[in-house]
Amino acid sequence: MKNFSTVVTRAAAAALVACVVAGPVQAAECAFKPNAPDQHRVVKGDTLWDISGTFLQHPWCWPQVWGMNREEIRNPHWIYPGQIVYFDRARGRLSLNKPGEGDGRGEPPLLRLSPQVRSEGLDNDAIQSIPAGVIEPYLTQPLIIEKDQLASAPRIAASEENHVYLGAGDRVYVRGELNGVTSFQVFRPGGPLKDPQTGAVLAHEATYVGTVSLVKAAVPGVDVHTFTVSSSVSEMGVGDRLVPAPPPAARNYVPHAPLQAIDARVMSIYAGVTYAGQSQVVTVNRGSIDGLDVGSVLQLYHFGKTVPDPEGRKGFLGFRKSTIKLPDEQYGSLFIFRVFGRVSYGLIMQVTAPVEVGDVAKSPE
Repeated sequence: MKNFSTVVTRAAAAALVACVVAGPVQAAECAFKPNAPDQHRVVKGDTLWDISGTFLQHPWCWPQVWGMNREEIRNPHWIYPGQIVYFDRARGRLSLNKPGEGDGRGEPPLLRLSPQVRSEGLDNDAIQSIPAGVIEPYLTQPLIIEKDQLASAPRIAASEENHVYLGAGDRVYVRGELNGVTSFQVFRPGGPLKDPQTGAVLAHEATYVGTVSLVKAAVPGVDVHTFTVSSSVSEMGVGDRLVPAPPPAARNYVPHAPLQAIDARVMSIYAGVTYAGQSQVVTVNRGSIDGLDVGSVLQLYHFGKTVPDPEGRKGFLGFRKSTIKLPDEQYGSLFIFRVFGRVSYGLIMQVTAPVEVGDVAKSPE
């Protein structure tokens, strides 16, 4: 057990009000609510998204109203239960300092909280950016295997004593290039994920079944590598594929508009259901090669339909040929938390209507 004194240095606290001197200039989409409160006391279970939603019309704008730049917000772990978030109306900013307090030079005073005995590090006590518990399984398991990765993935070719199903401690024989990797996750290929716009197969859904570790690499005259099953969450078998175990996923999610314009479509809803709602996970048909990165926020729209024009021109034999294209209707937000080359996972943050496959997901306007 360690003693931690919760102290925010002058430099770190200054990051919260950087750019204040320039005045309360906000992008239109980052407007404060007309009925925004003067302050909010942080409690356990709050997220930065929730707190910002108390003050802002669009909660994902919170990095801007804290006056923080792209580098300063890479580690948002600086708010803890018990602190008070103030709405500085004169400056158009959120702050951990009461409006009017400062050192006369545009910097906030040194911020101190009472020392407390903590059994874990401060980052474990800090409030999260988003409700991360919902997305944890999607960070540690493959779930999406892109087309080129599927073709080159090593596969379980045989098992010890020809066991049909395998569990922890069993030996398996793997064929394929390991490229120096010794620890793998095992998955079972599922159905294809098709681009709603082009019909092209971008990736395959995958079922995570466990992990294996290398015992002995193939030697001349032997076609397979020997592995042992380290863990399994379901029965493993011949034909299952291997992917390298991913590095620990970043947990510091900072919402921001994509660096370039994104016009995507909802490609699938996890678990194969028809509709999705708040805190459910969907895939979109855009990824890192399109400019998406972790933390990108997209707005969700129902695709505008094309309908007959009741006052349109009448064609041959009286049939109406004129149509009207209705606008896309914005109804929610999508937070991108895991990005592949051509596909990304997104967490539905706020919606006023169900999400459907084919819905539009694009950069905030």
